Amino acid sequence: MQPTDAQLPSRRLAHQLREAITSGELPPGAKLPSERVLAAEHGVARNTAREAIRLLAEEGLVTASHGRGVFVREKRRLLRFGSERYSRTTRESTGLSPYRAEVARQGRTARVECTSITRTVPPVDVAERLGVDPESESVVRRENWYYADDEPVQVGITYIPWEIAGGSVLATSAQMGKGSLYARFEELGHAITTVREEVTARMPTPEETRGLAVPDGVPVLDVLHTGIDQDGRAFEVTRFVMRADLNGLDYRMPVEQ
Repeated sequence: MQPTDAQLPSRRLAHQLREAITSGELPPGAKLPSERVLAAEHGVARNTAREAIRLLAEEGLVTASHGRGVFVREKRRLLRFGSERYSRTTRESTGLSPYRAEVARQGRTARVECTSITRTVPPVDVAERLGVDPESESVVRRENWYYADDEPVQVGITYIPWEIAGGSVLATSAQMGKGSLYARFEELGHAITTVREEVTARMPTPEETRGLAVPDGVPVLDVLHTGIDQDGRAFEVTRFVMRADLNGLDYRMPVEQ
């Protein structure tokens, strides 16, 4: 968002510093000038400079080190390995969900919060992919928020046909046990053998901006994932919304002849 004359001086200063960070003028690891120097250079009070730095810290752009100063944060992108994340071998050897195994592999700490599980009417695009009734409560909806090192990086909304999920932990519990979601699917006769992922980019909704702490001007990746079983049936659809500045996609796949 561009600053306006009506904005507070702290927001105007934060915008200038944000521009320097995103352009690379202040690269990852760079030390910001002190509050005193910022105040003098920009003709503002020290408390204004302090507030500007606080705004940048809230956005995750800078981090303070006691006794050393404030530094531009070195953000590591969390990679989504499309060809490996749903592997049975990985699931059985680690006992973890695809996300937790992926994060651990990259040397970070995962946390997942399941915020709701409901039976509901599916969105039209989900109903089409699952082959369920778009006008009745034909799916279970599970909402999960994903964190890496306690930083929110993505949200996933999973839809499962009621005829599959009904009467199972898929419809009732946030705790999936060893092997997590896909181990439970396999126990119900739906082993994931094929994945379709449709990837687009867009600007976040207000709810996504708040929940994922998305900085101004940063888009999100919208990944519509469909899990397909050994019989060619789509048995779950998940819409992942991922901060584009914190996530990357790494897909390896055979080329059709």
